[in-house]
Amino acid sequence: MSPKKVALVAGREFMAAVTNKGFVIGLLIMPAMFGVLFALMPRLMTSSSTVVRGDVAIIDSTGRVAPVLRDTITPEAIRARRERNMARALNATGVSGETAARTGAMVNAIGAEFRLLERPPNADLAAEKRWLTAPAADGSRPLALVVVKDDAVEPAAGAAYGTYDLFVPPNTSARVEGELRDSLREAIVSARLAARQISAADVAVMTAVVTEPSVTVGDVERQTSSAFNQAVPFVFAGLLVFGVMIGAQTLMTSTVEEKSSRVIEVLLSAVSPLELMAGKILGQMAVSLLVLALYVGLGMLMLSSFAMLGLLDPWLILYLVIFFLITYFLFAAVFGAIGAAVNEMREAQALVTPVMLVLMVPWLLAAPVARDPNTTMAIALSFIPPVNTLAMMIRMASTSPPPLWQVWLSIAVGLAAACATTWVASKIFRIGLLMYGKPPNLATLMRWVRQS
Repeated sequence: MSPKKVALVAGREFMAAVTNKGFVIGLLIMPAMFGVLFALMPRLMTSSSTVVRGDVAIIDSTGRVAPVLRDTITPEAIRARRERNMARALNATGVSGETAARTGAMVNAIGAEFRLLERPPNADLAAEKRWLTAPAADGSRPLALVVVKDDAVEPAAGAAYGTYDLFVPPNTSARVEGELRDSLREAIVSARLAARQISAADVAVMTAVVTEPSVTVGDVERQTSSAFNQAVPFVFAGLLVFGVMIGAQTLMTSTVEEKSSRVIEVLLSAVSPLELMAGKILGQMAVSLLVLALYVGLGMLMLSSFAMLGLLDPWLILYLVIFFLITYFLFAAVFGAIGAAVNEMREAQALVTPVMLVLMVPWLLAAPVARDPNTTMAIALSFIPPVNTLAMMIRMASTSPPPLWQVWLSIAVGLAAACATTWVASKIFRIGLLMYGKPPNLATLMRWVRQS
């Protein structure tokens, strides 16, 4: 086998794929657009143009909620409440530091300025509702009407506390309603505490418990992020499957097209079937690596934009490349053999479907494997080709990565399976290239392997 001829075929396959308009639009422009979006998102979110202004009317028969609501509905109070809520949410996911600061800046940039209008307790409710939808002569914007019930602050003996009714005009955003409900809750709770002569500040101090983020201890200590840790196995498994499918399916499609148009006969006059197969596999591998690099780079850019790059173990990128190469060579050989054995894409579907199902098994089992990466099922899948590389990648990206000896044993098993599959596929490829007529079944393919 001539390395020069293999390189020529690989270069031809690579250039034919990357210069295709569909490839450029679907796989180059889209990642670039998402990259620009992730880079600009923090700045867009901190724009001062996202300020909601309007009037909130309140009918307070208790006479105790409206004065407190006037303080809890101010922009300063809303900002402070957002910071507290965001701190709790970030602590729950283990995110803090620069990420928390950036996220807090984006949240605080979404401003809200409400003007509270107190209505008398005996106000006409129907007229106030019409105020919500009637055009305002002074250009004001009605946002909501709040009706506080009589027992919202002091309930009747033995009864539960009352609440309030909230009326809004059509197309009110969920963000406006959420801010109003948070302000009302704080105001009503403060009024209830004041009615019992309890200091709201003292209650807040006594019930506040600072939650420090946990630290994951390993070769390098790093801050724990629950949401990030849960997403990483699915992201890496998706990248692995996506990268393999791009190259393998394109390899099969190009082989079928060249065979049906008889271009393959011209190619075989210059190179051997083995050189052609090797060149095609290597050329499409370069395409898949390019796509994989684009999406990995896009993910790194997104993490960097949110100051979460330090949460990612860089060794996972190296193992992703290793597992990708093993998985790609195995499935590319199978898809190449299928492309050589059939005459058109319709015939290939019957043979491709079982292979696709095998490839998707670890993806379907990603959730249980990532949740419990050291179960018998997860360990067994890590050593059963052709799905062992996908299962091991999910386990490595989980919160309880396997021991190193299991990782390298899985790599060795994967390499052996890839070599055996490529050897078998090369025999089918050599015979199937010049075979026309009825598409072969599994028994025919096995006979080709024994004959060659």
